[in-house]
Amino acid sequence: MTICLLKSKIHRATVTGASVDYEGSLSIAADLAERVGLRPYEKILVGNLANGERFETYVIYGKSGSGTIELNGATAHLGAPGDRLTIMSYAWVDEQEAATHKPAVILLDGRNHIVR
Repeated sequence: MTICLLKSKIHRATVTGASVDYEGSLSIAADLAERVGLRPYEKILVGNLANGERFETYVIYGKSGSGTIELNGATAHLGAPGDRLTIMSYAWVDEQEAATHKPAVILLDGRNHIVR
């Protein structure tokens, strides 16, 4: 049997921009994405703490060190700059690995700097 567990989480990311005229996805500063093991084009689940919206999309890397968290395409309608997001990805693991699995989690401040 395999179990779907949280793999990566960026908590309280602040939206820095929104662009409807883009193909889609969520731009995440590369250093933040890499810190929690998110890969380009990886499927993510996003929760918007400001309005309760939840949506699935995929990761694209923004400039490392920029703090970029940008809603692109249709997702630009689900939030606005200044909104706080929880960004999550999941992985299927076998029961043996599940017993010791720990997700990679970071908490950000209002400027998208890592607090812990």
